[in-house]
Amino acid sequence: MIVRLHDIWKTYSIGKLTLDALKGINLEISRGDFVAVAGPSGSGKSTVMNIAGLIDTPTRGTVAIDGKDVGALGREERTVLRQSAIGFVFQSFNLLPVLNVFENVELPLLLGPHPPEKAERRTYVEELLDHVGLADRMKHKPSELSGGQQQRVAIARALVCRPKIVIADEPTANLDSANGERILTLMQRVNRQNGTTFIFSTHDPTIWEMANHIIFLQDGTVRSEKRQ
Repeated sequence: MIVRLHDIWKTYSIGKLTLDALKGINLEISRGDFVAVAGPSGSGKSTVMNIAGLIDTPTRGTVAIDGKDVGALGREERTVLRQSAIGFVFQSFNLLPVLNVFENVELPLLLGPHPPEKAERRTYVEELLDHVGLADRMKHKPSELSGGQQQRVAIARALVCRPKIVIADEPTANLDSANGERILTLMQRVNRQNGTTFIFSTHDPTIWEMANHIIFLQDGTVRSEKRQ
């Protein structure tokens, strides 16, 4: 298993009140899965994604990523594991406004412990941008792009370090049907060729149809799971 969540609880305190966002979640995601996490608003989808992506920590329970017990790792070790193993596609894009498209996608390569040579970086980044249909926008800043174009930059950035896991929050929400299909086809190809595990939080039925593992959440619990 590349992701294992065991008896995960997440409790938030709001003044004197407490809210259980997750209530004893148990999930196992296999290496190479193409996973859709579905459920109504408030079901716990975002909390599960943040915990699986090591952005947040559970109130109690254990998280294992790629066979490593995350709770046994120090802060620096957690950061290294997150940077080396996990790519993120945020719904809010999180692009750096002062960098152009090429630089935003290249940045994770520069932050790694062993950055590739400049020529290798350029070739790979240009190839990714071509795959997401933005080869002609490399020098543009995020403010010069539409929301859908910014989303495609964010997807290219998530893939650039060839992570073992990609966590994507509604990756097709800002895309028209043609570009949504193009991006999903790219992700499916990366999944099949590289064995990359994809975990989507999504309301998109197209992703549900493509997924081999669908997890339905409701009120902070796993209502059902389906493998296909």
